[in-house]
Amino acid sequence: MKTNYILMACIAALIGCKPNTDGEKKEIAEAYNIYGDTIAATGITEPGKMQKEYNNMQVGDTAVYTLRAQVTDVCKAKGCWMKLDLEDGSEALVKFKDYGFFVPKDITGEEVIIKGKAFLNEMPVEERRHYAEDAGKTKEEIAAITKPLITYSFEADGVLIAKQQNQ
Repeated sequence: MKTNYILMACIAALIGCKPNTDGEKKEIAEAYNIYGDTIAATGITEPGKMQKEYNNMQVGDTAVYTLRAQVTDVCKAKGCWMKLDLEDGSEALVKFKDYGFFVPKDITGEEVIIKGKAFLNEMPVEERRHYAEDAGKTKEEIAAITKPLITYSFEADGVLIAKQQNQ
């Protein structure tokens, strides 16, 4: 009986001692504009390493990463996707989990931190044309898209964009 009380006291202590993430969330909110889930700016994979990770993937593989990279393009219609520079001339296409949030349309050139699932995707012609249209490509450029493309893809749960010092 005494053992049961000790065991229950230990369990209660463990449950009551969960880490306080409210302070961490406040610090993140003070430093970053948050889109989607609040994510930690820790355990970050840099673009060159992310490129190597993509090179080791097959279509259908997924892995969770926190990535820091520069935005090279954003959906001009509503900010529903963005492309990130992987520093070797290639880019990762980022969509947002459950189409649940968007990013500002004017962040090209800014650095972001994202967390979510990285994967290779075989993008069909129609989807490629849709993204080209969103990016403001000409009708001729869109019509020239005739084959599917394997893309470096990412489904972000959250995005952090550093706040400017004067905000």
